[in-house]
Amino acid sequence: MRTFIAAEIGINHNGDIRLAKRLIDAAVVAGCDAVKFQKRTVDKVYTKEYLDSPRQSPWGETQRAQKEGLEFGKEEYDEIDRYCHEKGIEWYASAWDIDSQLFIQQYNCKYNKVASAMLTRDDLLTEIAKEGKYTFIATGMSTLSEIDHAVEIFRKRDCPFELLHCNSTYPMPMEDANLKLIKTLGDRYQCRVGYSGHEEGILVSMCAVAAGAASVERHITLDKTMYGSDQKASIEPYELCALVKNIRDTEKIMGTGEKVLTAKEEEVKRKLRG
Repeated sequence: MRTFIAAEIGINHNGDIRLAKRLIDAAVVAGCDAVKFQKRTVDKVYTKEYLDSPRQSPWGETQRAQKEGLEFGKEEYDEIDRYCHEKGIEWYASAWDIDSQLFIQQYNCKYNKVASAMLTRDDLLTEIAKEGKYTFIATGMSTLSEIDHAVEIFRKRDCPFELLHCNSTYPMPMEDANLKLIKTLGDRYQCRVGYSGHEEGILVSMCAVAAGAASVERHITLDKTMYGSDQKASIEPYELCALVKNIRDTEKIMGTGEKVLTAKEEEVKRKLRG
């Protein structure tokens, strides 16, 4: 089975559409299936007290200035939609509030995404499930009972979904990957299970495919030293290219599970068994 590979641009574009397009280019060159963004209505997601609190950033000295500086509006998403169509790559976004989900609907993306932080937001999950689009549901920070409830919302509305095994630390220590949970989730929910990673490097993501992940989502950046909370837990273009190649090689290595004697093995058999 071919692994679906998504390059998570998220907010690593730092509010610059030119940077976003360079990240899309990197995903295209690497051979990814899709790029993913994040969309928030700042005043709906955060409290006024939080937004008014101090934070130094390239956009100002408050949390509001930083959060608004990282958000794309219609002009930028129109260009993202146009550019991805031109480059032949799918795009979609994780919405952090209902207004943002309604905003994304206008682009008729093929996929939806539930971020780990939003898994317990019943109103948002219900709005997403109503669309009936194939939805990736990240399970970081979640208990099995919380996942049970989210799955129930999607199954009640016959909305196709795929769970994403995820550990929501940035970057995630390798020893916390717990990739055997991919099979556990698949057995419990009888669905496809992918992997959303925040670790440094690409080894864990490759192992996830060997462990049965149906998809792999990784944050990407042009430079890990750039401004941004997600940059350090992202991979650069050369790592992304290596990851896609190694995932495709892993698919070949894993094979079908069927016992077959290859033509070369038959030749050796004739020599050694007579």
